[in-house]
Amino acid sequence: MPAINASSNGRLVAIASRDPARAGHLARKHGVPTVAPDYAAVLTDRDVDAVYIPLTNDAHREWTLRALAAGKHVLCEKPLAMNAAEAEEMAAAAREAGLCLMEAFMYRFHPRTRGFIERLLAGDRPEQVEAKFGFPMNHPGDFRLVPELGGGALLDVGCYTVNIARWLLGEPDTVSGEARIDPETKVDMTASARLQFPGGATASLWCSFESPEEQGLRVVTANGELTLPTPFGARVDAEDPYRLMVESFGDSVTGDGKVAIPPDDSVANMLVLDRIRQAAGT
Repeated sequence: MPAINASSNGRLVAIASRDPARAGHLARKHGVPTVAPDYAAVLTDRDVDAVYIPLTNDAHREWTLRALAAGKHVLCEKPLAMNAAEAEEMAAAAREAGLCLMEAFMYRFHPRTRGFIERLLAGDRPEQVEAKFGFPMNHPGDFRLVPELGGGALLDVGCYTVNIARWLLGEPDTVSGEARIDPETKVDMTASARLQFPGGATASLWCSFESPEEQGLRVVTANGELTLPTPFGARVDAEDPYRLMVESFGDSVTGDGKVAIPPDDSVANMLVLDRIRQAAGT
């Protein structure tokens, strides 16, 4: 919400929440003029051109489809869907409606991360990519610990590691994976995967809900090793990746309709996540 307020091409006009009191509090805090009684009311508001969907993972498909059907562009939190089939349905709906749909991978808009990746893509071919993202999830009742709501470390933070590996190496032809399932919550608390790409490059990925805050990117090329600390987190500096993401999305809505992260790319990301889950037996 601060990012939309700070953007050069977007403004907050309406908000809805399952908890009306919470919606009212956020509206006052962020200067939102309209508190809608429910999500559906946002979609009938003529002042709303686009919606941002930060709901639990299981609700992404329903409210993206409903927003597109109402003629609204959609910026949807990652992961775009619960699986690749849902993501493809959402992508197809956006194509049919002629509207923008973009997955909110904010990390891809930070100049430091973009510069690192683009230098690699323009130079030495990566041979090995190692990406990791973990933090302690110790909030009982959090939706990320509920399987039916799309919980689990792989969907929540593993999606970043898959995304950055694909950004660098393309689509894998071989996928293997392992996961530790919590016996009480039934979600994957730690997962790892190995991806093999055409031409021989590989990626080793790790994500966790039971580690200290940990994230990093290591890339090996024929000429040496390069590392990028905290590739996925929002760094405290002048370049807010959330604002840059919002502005990029807004430019697409008012411009040619081509978003920086196309829905087909999000479908491909979900396909790899599905393959990891299948390989890990989850």
